[in-house]
Amino acid sequence: MANSEIAVGIDIGSSKIATIIGQIQEEGINILGVSEVPARGIRKGQIVDIEEAAVSINASLDQAERMAGYSVDATFVSLSGVHILSQNSKGVVAISAPNGEIGPQDVQRVLEAAGAISTPSTTTILHVLPKTFTVDGEGGIKDPVGMTGVRLEVDTHIITANSVSVKNIQRVLEQEAGVGVSQVVFSGLASSLSILTETERELGVVLIDIGAGITNICIYVDGALSYSSVIPIGARHITNDLAIGLRISLESAEKIKLYLSKRYGKKHNEDEKVEEETGDELDLGGLHLVEELKKVSQKTLVDGIIKPRLNELFTFVGIELKKSGFATQTPAGVVITGGGARTAGAQESAKRMLSMPVRIGIPAIITVLIDDVENPAFATSVGLLFYARGFQGRQESSFFSGIMRPLNLNFTRGLLGSVTKLIKTFLPK
Repeated sequence: MANSEIAVGIDIGSSKIATIIGQIQEEGINILGVSEVPARGIRKGQIVDIEEAAVSINASLDQAERMAGYSVDATFVSLSGVHILSQNSKGVVAISAPNGEIGPQDVQRVLEAAGAISTPSTTTILHVLPKTFTVDGEGGIKDPVGMTGVRLEVDTHIITANSVSVKNIQRVLEQEAGVGVSQVVFSGLASSLSILTETERELGVVLIDIGAGITNICIYVDGALSYSSVIPIGARHITNDLAIGLRISLESAEKIKLYLSKRYGKKHNEDEKVEEETGDELDLGGLHLVEELKKVSQKTLVDGIIKPRLNELFTFVGIELKKSGFATQTPAGVVITGGGARTAGAQESAKRMLSMPVRIGIPAIITVLIDDVENPAFATSVGLLFYARGFQGRQESSFFSGIMRPLNLNFTRGLLGSVTKLIKTFLPK
């Protein structure tokens, strides 16, 4: 098995670090190793403590490596946070070939022209994603290579991030964990690759990736990502509300939230039958809470505490939809994913507040260890492997080789990272 066939994705979230090692195949992704550890030193998607973050990332990498029997030397890593911004941009170039035939170099030049936007010195361009090409006034072209013309135009979607956040992630992985960074990828983009179907993208769809501290929003129109944003509300806010409302610790509140999510999900699944508990009371004895809370009203939890926060979250999503200008161009509705998608009442709240059809998104086209990753919480980490598959194709032959040039694969860093990691294995713990 060649190393080039193996890809590694690390989802750096506010509550967990998820690492997945997979074998890239034409028919899908073969999962070899997966791990999930609590995140430390990370708040609202950003690294706030280098050392603590490094400990969590190293622990996640080590677990995944042991399961896969593979030593990681380079990885695709996710990035999110309220500093993530997006805009649409156009680029125009003249065809360079004398006979007017469009080649990969023309596509690369027009993408670079579109990416030549004015940005603050503290901002880094993460992605320059082509939406559609136009050749001599003929629009709606997905791949112009091989066509003939004089003038090539492109409409792109550009995603930017805070430079410090990007450098912190690179430093933690390359210097502390000893692995190279192949690409830093916006979390919402990664999730969309593993969750959305081709039909949904073509029709127009809204992806809502609910993390612990933040929520990513991606809007696809006519098959292309057209709007991206991040709002500073996530599932941890629901945990905080439960802790305050029930006067318990955050740890106990998280246990109750997860228990309620599992029970609520089964209750609303037509394929499963569960026995109704007596009346409205939930028996929490099996959770062994330190506060010794035994009984609680489900209606109080869902309707009184959880739903108001969910309604607030989806109200902000609705505001972003209006701000984007694409609110009427998403007939495929809404797909919610991420760990917060499992929250009791999330799907119903999204339907009510956004007035659109809603489904829960689960990572697709994966084999081996499916039980571990067939979960909305792994949408981003699995999506990173799908991104890696497309990245490898672009490196080899695709005309998209110029996309995301600002952070393209750096083999030197990967080599140095591997050497650093090897040296660290001989150092005393």
